[in-house]
Amino acid sequence: MTSTIINIIKVALFSAVPLLEQRAAIPVAILIYDLHPVTALIISFLGSLVPVPFVLLLFNIVFEWLKKFKFLKWFNDFVEYKVRKGSAKVEKYKEIGLILFVAVPLPTTGLWTGSAIAAFLGLDFKKSFLCVALGGIISAIAITIITLAFPALLGY
Repeated sequence: MTSTIINIIKVALFSAVPLLEQRAAIPVAILIYDLHPVTALIISFLGSLVPVPFVLLLFNIVFEWLKKFKFLKWFNDFVEYKVRKGSAKVEKYKEIGLILFVAVPLPTTGLWTGSAIAAFLGLDFKKSFLCVALGGIISAIAITIITLAFPALLGY
């Protein structure tokens, strides 16, 4: 019982990590920690939502502050490239674009990047949070189905 609780906490924390998010947390939860798929989906989804309000509120402030440090130029350039690349689609289709961007379970299309794009574009906080959450739940469902249907793709 205690190990299950620890594994649930690990999955929640894992799903809040940029780039990994649900794409890594759900397969780990199901295939390694042997959590029930619905539990894995819910815990991963909730864990991935934790950073969203902070990214929406603080992304632009932190990004501008980081630009002051020349040794972080490579990081700033990378982040700016990723945000600008994704923002064109989101800007064109607004809320639907943001939902679809986050819903696609590919690297750099998760809740962190979607939130950063929404902040970068100055989109409304409440709408952005809702859109990112909707995209996140769609992504979590898709990743859970893929994990259950094709474990061999993940090496299991």
